[in-house]
Amino acid sequence: MNATLSRPATAFRPAQRVRAIGVSEILRITDHANALKRAGRPVIVLGAGEPDFDTPEHICAAASRALARGETRYTVLDGSPAMKAAVQLKFQRDNGLHFELNEISVGAGAKQVIFNALMASLDPGDEVILPAPYWTSYADMVQICGGVPVVLPCSEAQGFRLDAAQLDAAITPHTRWLFLNSPSNPSGAAYSAAQLKPITKVLLRHPQVWVLADDIYEHILYDGLAFATPVAVEPRLRERTLTVNGVSKAYAMTGWRVGFGAGPVPLVQAMAVAQSQSTSCPSSISQAAAIEALTGPQAIVTERCRSFQARRDFVVAALNATPGLACRRPEGAFYTFASCAGVLGRHTPGGQQLLTDTDFCNYLLQDFDVAVVPGSVFGLAPYFRISYATSMGQLEEACARIQAACEALT
Repeated sequence: MNATLSRPATAFRPAQRVRAIGVSEILRITDHANALKRAGRPVIVLGAGEPDFDTPEHICAAASRALARGETRYTVLDGSPAMKAAVQLKFQRDNGLHFELNEISVGAGAKQVIFNALMASLDPGDEVILPAPYWTSYADMVQICGGVPVVLPCSEAQGFRLDAAQLDAAITPHTRWLFLNSPSNPSGAAYSAAQLKPITKVLLRHPQVWVLADDIYEHILYDGLAFATPVAVEPRLRERTLTVNGVSKAYAMTGWRVGFGAGPVPLVQAMAVAQSQSTSCPSSISQAAAIEALTGPQAIVTERCRSFQARRDFVVAALNATPGLACRRPEGAFYTFASCAGVLGRHTPGGQQLLTDTDFCNYLLQDFDVAVVPGSVFGLAPYFRISYATSMGQLEEACARIQAACEALT
């Protein structure tokens, strides 16, 4: 036998850029919880940020019509002209912003749009400021693209919102981006125009810093709060801001994978280069559905937001009635970000001492069949995130179990 052919295969060596990064911790927790459900456990999964509603019928019908017309081929790599026109309409109608079609990029979800922007703009050592708590994928994407996440803890006392002086102190000559996500995943915190204004004033003094405004939860906002986005608050930031949005959350279209961003032409062109070498273009059928979502009837978005608000009110009240827990009332999105500091140091019925928010979340899953996500995953502990994008019946049972879990501690 040829000696070369008999040698064992060399062990796989992952690239340095992904070696310290795992799959999304939110997805890992959700997958584990779903595996327990398949094994027969009565697990309630409050992990994934996915509306429990179906995609509205008129949007599905638009996709069916596109199929019937044979629209199953590649489109323009960063969005068809019709899709970009729908995005253009959305920004004008909802935000009072006008973008030319060549200032718009469409990708396979808002997540890909963000990834494309980082891939197109970051060089090794470039810094990206992430107010914490932040969506966990932000930091991982920055690192994969060669950048350095700079985490700024934003305490509950400041409403989980970035302070202007805090931002000013964090900016260095290496700062390339500031991420702003409002309403926020995981905290549900949102910025009003008045709260954004001091931040935009700081940014005007630092022309090297670009802004990525992640507005994906724009339409899930409560108590009459008006939505605000940085470019609308300070138009002078337009030439260094990417405003990102999509159809996943407001229209219950997570699986369709369509997101979009609008910003300066040089950035959009560079993002197109990145996308051309990865996914090429978004799905043609998904774009047809997204066009209908953005241009069709919008009343269902408001109706579903009212349902989310009722769930928020229930979950916040239930958590605040639970010994050892405290929950701030979020302004938007469909998450609560509750403190579990009051249960740390205590012991489970099995004798384990709870030392971290991860310990607490593991206890809820293993002993009470409720899956939630620890705040440490989002850069701020000791908290835990509940996604209340599920039925009221599930939420009632989950909150009852969480209360029983806390009452069982000694």
